[in-house]
Amino acid sequence: MITIVYIISAVVVSIIFVVSIINFFTAPVIEDKSNLKEESKLVSILIPARNEEHNISDCVKSCFHQTYPNKEIIVLNDNSTDRTYELLQHFSDKIKVINGSDLPEGWLGKNWACHQLAKEASGEYLLFIDADVRLNEKAVASAISELNVSESGMLSVFPTQIIKSFSEWLIVPLMNWLLLGFLPLIFVHKSNNKSFVAANGQFILWRKNIYQKIGDHNSVKNKPVEDMEFARFCKSDGIKIKTLLGGNYVFCRMYSNLKEAINGYSKNFFPGFNTNGLTFLLFVSLITFASLIPLMVWENLLYSVSLLILIIFSRIFISIKSKQNVFANLLLHPLQMIFVFVVGIISVYKTYSRKLEWKGRKI
Repeated sequence: MITIVYIISAVVVSIIFVVSIINFFTAPVIEDKSNLKEESKLVSILIPARNEEHNISDCVKSCFHQTYPNKEIIVLNDNSTDRTYELLQHFSDKIKVINGSDLPEGWLGKNWACHQLAKEASGEYLLFIDADVRLNEKAVASAISELNVSESGMLSVFPTQIIKSFSEWLIVPLMNWLLLGFLPLIFVHKSNNKSFVAANGQFILWRKNIYQKIGDHNSVKNKPVEDMEFARFCKSDGIKIKTLLGGNYVFCRMYSNLKEAINGYSKNFFPGFNTNGLTFLLFVSLITFASLIPLMVWENLLYSVSLLILIIFSRIFISIKSKQNVFANLLLHPLQMIFVFVVGIISVYKTYSRKLEWKGRKI
């Protein structure tokens, strides 16, 4: 029995280790492309905002300071009940602020907000960002240059996560651990295989004609993980997509406490895998216990130490590439793996019981 347990753990841990090495050396990171020919086409920076009084001012200011010269900024106040709209009025001479209409039947909140924003946009490029995203001044110019150099129709960025509290460290690093531990990110662009898809709705840049070609947000109006659906549509249509890490150019602080983190991750975790609940739970159970076995089972000292070394180095590679604190992720690895399992179960339960909720709305 112990031998089987070791073999299963060795397979999973080795896969994560190999993929983390591949990503350490090849995963694309958004970089300064300002030395390339300056683009002149208009970009519409589109920001849906629902109860974002703590984020919206800093987000808008980071958009103001972009070096890309030809831009418009449009923010949709999505029926906020806090001071979001009041704060947006301070920028009304520099940006376009619109009030969102009531949510129609069959639509999810963010998708409807983005759909309304796109209808107001005049740009040939559409950049959708979340209100908790912060941009380096060269982020937009670099993203547009990367979109053109890579000849992609859609470009997505996984922001560098700003993590401040202990509870955030328990969950937030898991997104990049799953991304960089199981998916060679470079294949998202280079391979036509539909299995290699990844996208993040916190930062998605489109060529407007491609966005319209795949049916805009109408095509994903009831999808809670619309970013991944977009990526799959593009792959199916033979449209090149590119997914990058945020590096020093795109940042985000997603959650400020444990409750928000669990609720936020459970909203996307299971739906994002596009599979059935049993298969998903088997996968989550497998990766959780395979990652914990070397810490719990010492029947064979050599095997346990060898697997532990692979885990340590994979966490180091992923942490460095993600610009996260290496020692925090190593120290909290056992607790983080437990939370993978816990959040996975919560995500499946809430999805099937229709209890997924975000920003005060049922999903």
